[in-house]
Amino acid sequence: MSRILPTIVGAQFCCTSLWFAGNAVAPDMAARLHQGPGFVAALTSAVQLGFIAGTLAFALLAVADRFSPSRVFALSAALAAFCNLGLVLPGLPVAGLLGCRVLTGFFLAGIYPVGMKIAADHYEAGLGRSLGWLVGALVLGTAFPHLLKSVGGPLPWQAVAWATSGLALLGGAAMLVLVPDGPYRRAGTRPALTAFLAGFRQPAFRAAAFGYFGHMWELYTFWAFVPVVLAAFNARHPGAGVPVPLLSFSIIGGGSLACVGAGLLARRLGPARVAGAALGLSGGCCLASGLVLGTGSGAMLGAFLGFWGLVVVADSPMFSTLVARHAPATTRGAALTIVNCLGFALTIGSIQLTNRLALLLPPQLVLLPLAVGPALGLWALWRQEMEV
Repeated sequence: MSRILPTIVGAQFCCTSLWFAGNAVAPDMAARLHQGPGFVAALTSAVQLGFIAGTLAFALLAVADRFSPSRVFALSAALAAFCNLGLVLPGLPVAGLLGCRVLTGFFLAGIYPVGMKIAADHYEAGLGRSLGWLVGALVLGTAFPHLLKSVGGPLPWQAVAWATSGLALLGGAAMLVLVPDGPYRRAGTRPALTAFLAGFRQPAFRAAAFGYFGHMWELYTFWAFVPVVLAAFNARHPGAGVPVPLLSFSIIGGGSLACVGAGLLARRLGPARVAGAALGLSGGCCLASGLVLGTGSGAMLGAFLGFWGLVVVADSPMFSTLVARHAPATTRGAALTIVNCLGFALTIGSIQLTNRLALLLPPQLVLLPLAVGPALGLWALWRQEMEV
């Protein structure tokens, strides 16, 4: 058992590096394909759209409940790694590139929620701590392409795609070889097309799910626009020389520490309290962004975004813990997957709305509407008064 959690965490990190592989090299691809400033939002939304379609299909077919989750994870990792290489195919038009990102997102549905299902099957006690490590790995994996881009030096930008695909294959193989089915797994026997809805009949499950939805309205839009905010600062202050890829990695990747810390803190305070505190702090950052993003100080901007990067994701493993805890045991995989599906559907609306507002509003006001998500998430928790 001692190798199980480190293997799941390592595999999750390796495979989720595919998520923002396109974002890290978006400026290079935009120049090659003669695309405008909205290209980053299009790349991000393509992955999210694929993930939504994938999670819906996985939930309807109860894939993670009917088949060995480790095998599902490994196969999904291999297929996602292959689709990710669409980034480097020569002569691929924009539509084809976005199609490859959609397919990458589709197979990521067999990685992130299935990884949480595997952890829940192995760690019924201390699940919050385990998911803290697991979501921390997701965060670090999401940020990792920005680090690759930063330290790549003379390497071509295509190296980011090759490296992330290689990592995904490694992570999938590790999960297949080293992680058996967990002792708390309750296998389903056939597709149950409405089984994933069973959890929503329980008030505690609904509260956790709606809290997660509010969190997701903010999270991926913040991650997608961190490089945009930093690049805009450099444009306004030509002498600043802010290292956009490296600082983007630090801001996004730093959230992995917050996830692990939240998981440890939840053992004393409970996941609902930790989730509520993090959600309140990140909502405060949304509101404060109207004042700070217009600053002329690179240090102040970096410190603010760094703190926001911590609190914006610290609640994620807590909500996943609450969803897993209150989901019916025989449909836990489907319940986790459908909650992920609906949460990621919200991210597309949030990203596209923010992208449009960027054309209409001063830069410092663009992220203000993200505060709606934390506010609604806190309202859902308050209504249920969750003490678990």
